[in-house]
Amino acid sequence: MVERLTIDHVGHRGDGVSLDAREPVYVPYALPGETVEVEHVAGNHPDRRHLLAVEVASPERVTPFCKHFGLCGGCAIQHWRSEAYSAWKRNIVVETLRQAGLECEVAPLIDAHGAGRRRITLHGRLGTHEVLKVGFAAMNSHDVIPIDRCPILDPGLAGAIEAAWALSEPLMKRMAATKPLDIQVTATDTGLDVDVRGSGPLPAPIVAALSEVAEQHRLARLTRHGELVLQRAAPSLRMGGAEVVLPPGSFLQATVAGEETLAALVQERIGRAKEIVDLFCGVGPFALRLAEKARVAAFDSDAGAIAALAKAAHAPGLKPIKAEARDLFRRPLVAQEMRDVDAVVFDPPRQGAQAQALKLAASRVPTIVAVSCNPATFARDARLLVDGGYGIETVVPVDQFRHTPHVELVARFAR
Repeated sequence: MVERLTIDHVGHRGDGVSLDAREPVYVPYALPGETVEVEHVAGNHPDRRHLLAVEVASPERVTPFCKHFGLCGGCAIQHWRSEAYSAWKRNIVVETLRQAGLECEVAPLIDAHGAGRRRITLHGRLGTHEVLKVGFAAMNSHDVIPIDRCPILDPGLAGAIEAAWALSEPLMKRMAATKPLDIQVTATDTGLDVDVRGSGPLPAPIVAALSEVAEQHRLARLTRHGELVLQRAAPSLRMGGAEVVLPPGSFLQATVAGEETLAALVQERIGRAKEIVDLFCGVGPFALRLAEKARVAAFDSDAGAIAALAKAAHAPGLKPIKAEARDLFRRPLVAQEMRDVDAVVFDPPRQGAQAQALKLAASRVPTIVAVSCNPATFARDARLLVDGGYGIETVVPVDQFRHTPHVELVARFAR
């Protein structure tokens, strides 16, 4: 059944929201003020609709720049004028903080897309008649949209899509694989670092075929579930004045500009602190820069990341960095351990750091700088700090995931 709806606003996930009915209805790719024709989405999604046509278009609508937009689920918004898009993304932070009862200023959105995404996860799947498909997942689906190019990628990822297709051929077709592959590709200073996940045990001929592909595509390193298949060069990146060799499949900020922007915001808010704790430190994008002026104790549950940071910490000109593997969800730092600390930085994954935030709220650390990729869990953790006596200063939203609803932010808390 075809319906005609008027779109009121864009929701936090990037869908147009109609308030014509008693309950909100969500329409991907629709914009405020538009009149659209839609149909129901199959399955258990009574509040979602599929966009059929735009009858009355918004003056803010623009032509998407990617031929895969609307099929590929990677980008939610390419069809909205940049000024309106930026205001919407900043407002996600404003509304989330308001709903948590946090009163603070929210700065203008900082664009940190830079040259584009430097890490991606592609998927390989055998489709009908065993036709190989390599690309990104479709929106709200496990289907794979085959792609040959992606215009939002960093130039350092040149050749990544071709390499993913070449690696999928032996893994999927020769082994008649039924499960999809995940192919994580990271652009490093020494070439592409690729980790393949999803395949079962590999016979020797397949390992040889993968090694040949890695050589042909001049990959810096190829691993399978983190286990080395072939390495032509150690995949490394500069972070501040240090060089970090990445562990296989390690977390990394999505863009170079994103990492540099977040690090600069953290450094500004740390001020002249001399003893710093960096929680959820990863491979050290903050710790290695902060150590240029201060002593740093860095903690993360990823032992590989901690080992990489510890090795990079020997770079000349850095003050001591103590890097320790520790599960901060199960064993957060307590107030006594932070007794002599001037400042704490914490940058947890999307689920936030509730257990650690409770311990921070009970501490006497003068300055806490929070970095987050999820405004909702940030607001929850920030509420704990404020209730513990901290004042929250200006929150700065950062957009390194352009064309998506994802937004990062940095905030300083002080006693």
